[in-house]
Amino acid sequence: MLYHLLYPLRDMVSVFNIFRYITFRGAYAAVTALILSFLLGPLIIRWLRSKGWGQMIRTDGPTTHLSKQGTPTMGGLLVLSAILVPTLLWANLTNIYIQIILLVTIALGGLGFLDDYLRVVKKFPKGLLGRYKIAGQIVVGLIVGGLLLWHRPQGDLTTMTTIPFFKDILLNFGILYLGVSVLIITASSNAVNLSDGLDGLAIGMIIPPAAAFGLLAYVSGHAKFSEYLNIPYLPGVGELTIYCAAFVGACLGFLWFNAYPAQIFMGDTGSLALGGCLGTLAILIKRELLLVVVGGLFVAEALSVMLQVFSWKTRRRRIFLMAPLHHHFEMMGWPETRVVVRFWIISILLALITLSTLKLQ
Repeated sequence: MLYHLLYPLRDMVSVFNIFRYITFRGAYAAVTALILSFLLGPLIIRWLRSKGWGQMIRTDGPTTHLSKQGTPTMGGLLVLSAILVPTLLWANLTNIYIQIILLVTIALGGLGFLDDYLRVVKKFPKGLLGRYKIAGQIVVGLIVGGLLLWHRPQGDLTTMTTIPFFKDILLNFGILYLGVSVLIITASSNAVNLSDGLDGLAIGMIIPPAAAFGLLAYVSGHAKFSEYLNIPYLPGVGELTIYCAAFVGACLGFLWFNAYPAQIFMGDTGSLALGGCLGTLAILIKRELLLVVVGGLFVAEALSVMLQVFSWKTRRRRIFLMAPLHHHFEMMGWPETRVVVRFWIISILLALITLSTLKLQ
């Protein structure tokens, strides 16, 4: 809104010309998100406590987690608010990419909230049944793919994706594009959800990928940078930098309250939305395959669950001491904070490797 209110006044007040710069608006989107998190955090925590909406801890999980019973959950309301408000303030809302990513944020946030509400408030042990969550994620994926195919903002590149480490080769999904969109959004949403099991783990792990995608969005939407780096130029996609900046700021702000010992958990309200938005960003900036690299830890967490279930059903044996993967290291005797910090470090490393692909091609 600030962009639309103030930038048109640039001819009368020259200082408003600064709103043309994505870097300026991105920086202030991050600052706005961080400040908003600090202001809203205590209020939302007190409100959730007054409602008695606390986390129910699995009895079959690590015994050290039982002390977390009753910690306020649905904290995704905080992190999503701190993403949406700065984006609405600082981004160009006529941009198709911003419209799509905001739609995904709200839709998956709503799906996650319904799951949390049924489990925490209505006391349904499983919350929203898995098949209904998957159905909701599939619908979101179809909408994203459908909107891109309808508007085709990237022309012939719409159904294509870049291949890491190869500069002149593009993979065309063709008629499979809708299915790929569904797969990426559903998989990324569930992978982050599975990773949300320790204080500060998932929220800290998702910050480096979001920051990396923000930088990739900026250079992809900049004619000179994209030419210099020999990557596809995607007009308008640079506006996603503002969203990514707000995303990073909101996650850092939430981490202030979610770090060990957590005062609040984000629940499915946050994890389903943040994961799905990360996948959507990969689709919009044509880095679908790179998502496996930048989100490598989320992939590992999801695979650990799949392998554990498969092994148990086929051979009645466990591969890991406990799944997802972070619980395996806990059962090995690692303190919770050690697991979290080491996973953060690996996430940062994967983000740096991701950014290196801009030149290693």
